[in-house]
Amino acid sequence: MSDPHLHLQADKLYLFDARGIAKRFRHAAIFGAFDALFAGETMRFCNDHDPLPLLEQLMARYGDRIEISYVQRERGEVIIDFLKKQA
Repeated sequence: MSDPHLHLQADKLYLFDARGIAKRFRHAAIFGAFDALFAGETMRFCNDHDPLPLLEQLMARYGDRIEISYVQRERGEVIIDFLKKQA
């Protein structure tokens, strides 16, 4: 049986633009998207502000299984890569 997700590359980059998601659903959507990644895959997160409380929640929830790297950190546009590491 083939993989229904059909991930062709372990280092695939997936864009997640939080600006189009209602604020009350954002964190749940981000956790769900990150949970769907395979180890070695990255979610590129885009937002209009620096989500410091979210980053704290991600670290508390995933610990060593997540690597957080800023790609861009400017007023009005923040881009962060969330790499899912091996458990």
